[in-house]
Amino acid sequence: MKILLFGKSGQVGWELQRSLAPLGEVTPLDSDSVDLCGNFTDLEGIAATVRKISPDVIVNAAAHTAVDKAESEPDLVRTLNALAPGVLAGEAKNCNALLVHYSTDYVFDGKGEKPWVETDPTAPLSVYGATKLEGEELIQQSGCKHLIFRTSWVYGARGGNFAKTMLRLATERDSLSVINDQIGAPTGADLLADVTAHTIRAAIRQPDLSGLYHLVAGGETSWHGYAAFVLNHARQSGVTLKVAQDAIKAVPTSEFRTAATRPLNSRLNTGKLQQTFGLNVPPWQLGVTRMLSEILEK
Repeated sequence: MKILLFGKSGQVGWELQRSLAPLGEVTPLDSDSVDLCGNFTDLEGIAATVRKISPDVIVNAAAHTAVDKAESEPDLVRTLNALAPGVLAGEAKNCNALLVHYSTDYVFDGKGEKPWVETDPTAPLSVYGATKLEGEELIQQSGCKHLIFRTSWVYGARGGNFAKTMLRLATERDSLSVINDQIGAPTGADLLADVTAHTIRAAIRQPDLSGLYHLVAGGETSWHGYAAFVLNHARQSGVTLKVAQDAIKAVPTSEFRTAATRPLNSRLNTGKLQQTFGLNVPPWQLGVTRMLSEILEK
């Protein structure tokens, strides 16, 4: 099996290089790749890359994910998050390849408290959310075989993440203010990559499994709850923190002014994914604990 991977250096792309390797020959690309084009601003270039490789599977882990910055550069964001995936979908259709793509809970307006299912109406609040939704639609309209995974609150041990930021701030400050009215599930890049590998094997054998799925870790928490979990684990691991456990203030989203509006309800229902592919989604605490054990040992 030949697998073409875009976005190899991102948190998810890095883990995909590991998880996809047992499935076949992986060609990993990034925006600065030399011999083949992995730059999503070059739409003809990425199309030519697909035609040259003629892969069985295309996995797209590339995207513009700077949510606030996206508000000031909508044309670039649309190229990266919508038009480029649309080009990949067209080329996947032409060579009968399976396209795997990652989307986001930002396609919803974040209202209510019920976990979103795949068929719920979409209403993005930001440029990022709108362009990711358009990317989904272009893939679906192409008629190619595809797996689209909506996820949220993604982290990885490699690179920056929320937990590392909280750990750094907790060694510098006496108190912290963390949002408590946005609810979701911290989801590890390693979990996304491993589930992707499992589902690719199934979808290659059964093309009718093609479709849209929600993929996040189990359970839910707020950013405040996430921060408290991280710092409590750090203390138990012997890390000296300046901030006291009771000095982590819970505040509403309205106290932080940002260019892009964040959804308050980022819960995603993974029932369709679990039932279709016979998979178990572990609780978010399991993955975060594993990630913390890895970064705190360094």
